[in-house]
Amino acid sequence: MERLFEFVANHPFLVGTFAVLLALFIRNETRRGGRTVTAQQLVDMVNRENALVLDVRDRKEFQAGHIVEAVNIPQASLDSRLDELKKHKDRPVVVVCRLGQSAGAAGTLLRKSGFEQVSRLSGGMTEWRNQNLPVVKG
Repeated sequence: MERLFEFVANHPFLVGTFAVLLALFIRNETRRGGRTVTAQQLVDMVNRENALVLDVRDRKEFQAGHIVEAVNIPQASLDSRLDELKKHKDRPVVVVCRLGQSAGAAGTLLRKSGFEQVSRLSGGMTEWRNQNLPVVKG
């Protein structure tokens, strides 16, 4: 650890450049997949803006419990099934996965396909369930 501080002190330009590039990379990756929303923000978006909840988990996980009126298109088949979502282009879309990490890739695909209002649920279904919010089985 002592050598790390010595390196930082001896190479401030290099370390500063690395920090800026890392921050820009993180910012770019989060923007590409859409902004993150909390579970409460998702509820508000569904109630006030008629947001579409797109669940990208596999069918088995979806049937074990999902958000009311969520549309299930597994991540692996999203690219080939985008036509099913075309009629919802004018609505906000919130992408939901298990932990909130793989929703970013689905969000990026949706944005590239012309969807402008794409968000992803922070923490995914795990966070939704941790907050004891309702789920539908089947």
